[in-house]
Amino acid sequence: MQAIRLTLLIAFAAHAAAQSPAPAPMQGQSQPQPIWQMQDSGTTAGLRGIDNVDGSVAWASGTGGVVLKTTDGGQHWQKCAIPDAATDGATLDFRGVQAWDAHTAIVMASGPGEKSRLYKTTDGCKSWVVLLSNEDKDGFWDALRLWTQTDGFLAGDPVDGHPFLSEFTSWNGVVLDNTLYDLNATKGEGAFAASNSSIALAPFRTRDGASREAWLATGGVSGSRVIHYQHFNGGEPERCSTSIAAVGIFPKTANGGIFSIDFKGDRHGIAVGGDYAKPNDPTGTAAWSSDGGATWTASTTPPHGYRSTVQWSQSEKLWITAGTNGSDLSRDDGRTWQPLDKGNWNALSLPFIVGPKGRIARLNPATLPNP
Repeated sequence: MQAIRLTLLIAFAAHAAAQSPAPAPMQGQSQPQPIWQMQDSGTTAGLRGIDNVDGSVAWASGTGGVVLKTTDGGQHWQKCAIPDAATDGATLDFRGVQAWDAHTAIVMASGPGEKSRLYKTTDGCKSWVVLLSNEDKDGFWDALRLWTQTDGFLAGDPVDGHPFLSEFTSWNGVVLDNTLYDLNATKGEGAFAASNSSIALAPFRTRDGASREAWLATGGVSGSRVIHYQHFNGGEPERCSTSIAAVGIFPKTANGGIFSIDFKGDRHGIAVGGDYAKPNDPTGTAAWSSDGGATWTASTTPPHGYRSTVQWSQSEKLWITAGTNGSDLSRDDGRTWQPLDKGNWNALSLPFIVGPKGRIARLNPATLPNP
């Protein structure tokens, strides 16, 4: 599915420009404020990585080796040094970024073989150190989700016929353990690197021993699956469990499936996607679960098109999803969705959203429609 991932860089970049302008307000009327307040990113790169740290500090990443940082809530975005700029850094596609403060972040490059890499900065992106490079020529990394700088999961396309979800540990180097090697991938199955959100993590627990819990969402011609992995390693005996849910509502196409998954706690989850070649088709674009991902139900009123990203907003107590023809919200845990805008978006880390051609915006909660 590597060609699909690379196609996502340019697919539907023209949609935002194609939207009809809003009618001008009548004399004496004020212009309504937008849901998403656009910000100046200072780049034309296609942006797919975004991570909000605290509302003031946030990081973004994208094509051409671009990494951005803000420390004032997006009023100014700083262009970071390109990792490996002296060699091939400007050819890398940074689909994911995760940060902890204004100084420390990890970015994930997605690409075939060794073009999939992890870099880390601890000096505010003045310099970068490569943490890991993909040694498998057939590999393609899709998402990186971490609780801490040393604990989390890295996901990619299946390798040697097995789904790729690896526990990530970093202590004087990076160690990966492919937790799903005993499982077989279905025909054409893969995760999508559209928004760095084909993995969802449950809150890290230490009450009854350390517990690592993750969900990996996939798609493809054989259909979509949600693979739920749990690892309890703080007590005796250490144990792991894996369960798989087939989610039949999403399109069974090379371009279709689940693109993004998120959980509110460890029970209620939302999966979104569709067929990215059909951006305006709402069919098979969202489902919800209330049992930890064991079963999934199609939204009765789906988003108004293909969706590549979804996130729960704790502050607003609602879900937001977005894709190449706009965004939607749900106040009833994914059962029904209400359109918000018609912009061209790739990824969310609320209150920020990013898209092609350097598009970055911030959510204006005051403009959200009333319940």
